[in-house]
Amino acid sequence: MDMSEIKANVCAEIDRRAGRLIEIGERIFRDPELGFKEFRTASIVEEVMDSLMLNSRSGLGITGIKAVVEGGQPGPTVAVIGELDSVLVPGHEFCNPETGAAHCCGHNAQISTMLGVAMGILNSDVLPELAGRIAFFAVPAEEYVEIDYRNELRRAGKIEFLGGKGELIKLGEFDDVDMAMMVHASSSQRSNAVASISTSSNGFVGKQARFVGKAAHAGGAPDRGINALYAAEIALASINAQRETFRDEDAIRVHPILTRAGDLVNVIPSDVRFETYVRGKTTEAIELASLKVDRALRAGAVALGAEVQIETLPGYMPLVNNEAMAERFKANYLTMYDESDWENTGHGAGSTDMGDIAHIMPAIHPYVGGFSGAGHGDDWKIEDQYLAYILPAKLMAMTVIDLLSNGASLAKEILDRDKPRMTKDEYLAFMRRVAREEQFDGAMVGMA
Repeated sequence: MDMSEIKANVCAEIDRRAGRLIEIGERIFRDPELGFKEFRTASIVEEVMDSLMLNSRSGLGITGIKAVVEGGQPGPTVAVIGELDSVLVPGHEFCNPETGAAHCCGHNAQISTMLGVAMGILNSDVLPELAGRIAFFAVPAEEYVEIDYRNELRRAGKIEFLGGKGELIKLGEFDDVDMAMMVHASSSQRSNAVASISTSSNGFVGKQARFVGKAAHAGGAPDRGINALYAAEIALASINAQRETFRDEDAIRVHPILTRAGDLVNVIPSDVRFETYVRGKTTEAIELASLKVDRALRAGAVALGAEVQIETLPGYMPLVNNEAMAERFKANYLTMYDESDWENTGHGAGSTDMGDIAHIMPAIHPYVGGFSGAGHGDDWKIEDQYLAYILPAKLMAMTVIDLLSNGASLAKEILDRDKPRMTKDEYLAFMRRVAREEQFDGAMVGMA
């Protein structure tokens, strides 16, 4: 059968199930869950996979679900990924009133589109024509939030890494995958293009700090205290003073917040907490900027004679999209839309743990529209259900067909030519090296 005819059949099967896919996406949209807690969302995925007679495995990285189907001949495995979790936006119309969770990044649509690819491929005649396997993979915890909670899971031995894909890599759940793709939501506020793909985007490390001072009466005896809040303020000023040392080409972003700034207004603050990401275009740039942030944190402690406890946590690797896979995705898009509706966006300063996947195998992370409002904002909403839920499923399914048809010639060509930046072992070694804790006593500096 001609590949264009096969693609048309797959897209027709997705169209026939459009109502069901929209229903799934809207159901998840109205019941958001945070990372490593997505049990209700995972049960929806499992229910749909069961209806498709897929032999799925659940509980991967706490909530992940994976099912693999075989083509007509041996060949590489392509993973089609959707993310289960949401972000924290307490003011959103459909936020969970207890947790503040809201789907303001479009992960609900990712799950529908991943399932749409499965429906289209399984209900058409395409599988015998393909060489290789397709893994349908719902993954947890892309949004790097609730760091204290995830640290508790880490200390309890339930996870090692705070992002879902990194944890699944460690667990070996990507060992049988050769290449991967997913589609992320895009807002009309971000771009007028219907679809786009970046060349690359930032990675980051997470950082927490606790400034420990000495409590005292803020009015009657402030001289007997050590103000941990002032130490943190000096550290923040020192970080800001570093910004002119960050090179433009490294795309460094440091955006700290204070998560605890004292307890009572008439007590000198003795326990102040700080949290930030340190983002950058390369791992080398991230590590250098991270060291500068640590230096600024120590400076705040020295200035006030306070103590600072610094914890650096592995975040996400920088993302580099595979050029050949991106070209095929775009070519499929151009069978439905004009070139003017597509955008190549260069480097993006945001981050995704799809960068971790892209470091160990060829991968793409394009964007498709259908949403309006600011990502992670309380005005985020779905404005075009076809673009949000249906078009991405068609584009990914068509791209899978391109990769695995004709004896998987294109997939094999990409795998032979485009070697990963890291092996799995090198990736894990890097992530573990990033993780470190330091306790620094500023009062001891300069003392004999």
